[in-house]
Amino acid sequence: MDDAAAVTEEQRRWLASRRAAARRRRKERESALEIRDLNLTAMMDMMTIILVFLLKSFSASTVASATSGDVRPPASTTRQTPREAVPVTITSRAILVKGSPVVTLRDGAFPEGELQGRLVLGLDAALKKEVAKLKQIASARPDAPFSGEMAVIADRGVPYQLLTAVLYTAGQNGLDRYRFVVLQKDAVATPP
Repeated sequence: MDDAAAVTEEQRRWLASRRAAARRRRKERESALEIRDLNLTAMMDMMTIILVFLLKSFSASTVASATSGDVRPPASTTRQTPREAVPVTITSRAILVKGSPVVTLRDGAFPEGELQGRLVLGLDAALKKEVAKLKQIASARPDAPFSGEMAVIADRGVPYQLLTAVLYTAGQNGLDRYRFVVLQKDAVATPP
């Protein structure tokens, strides 16, 4: 019996030492994964890089995509940079507000029932929503007042009647200040 009791006592000590060793290894692994000190300089460098990236991304204008698709704005020698405004794009196929089509055109003309006098009904509804949203933002943020500005991105071949109907509809919705988006071309150098 003494041998059996001794073996079991020896086995217990062996198991206890194995458990203690396993606990020690587990704690060492966990402590190796802990962050003991934080390198603030590296973190500030990272945040600066992210900030610069976001500022560069934010400075891109909403009218930068004016040349995409079937829109070819006229060229100009202007040096003014576009300001943020409600973008209304006019092509020969559609009128878009902030990139979403609101009126589908047929050969550069309005479909039957889309005009009420000079008011474009689909555009009127979309601009009402957009102006209401901008006025709500302006009421909540005094640093971002409602300016009533609209950026007209129109194809070179858009008929004048179509353009005036869009401008009339925008004016009826409080967007009475508009700018035409043009492509900037180099000024023609004049010989001395």
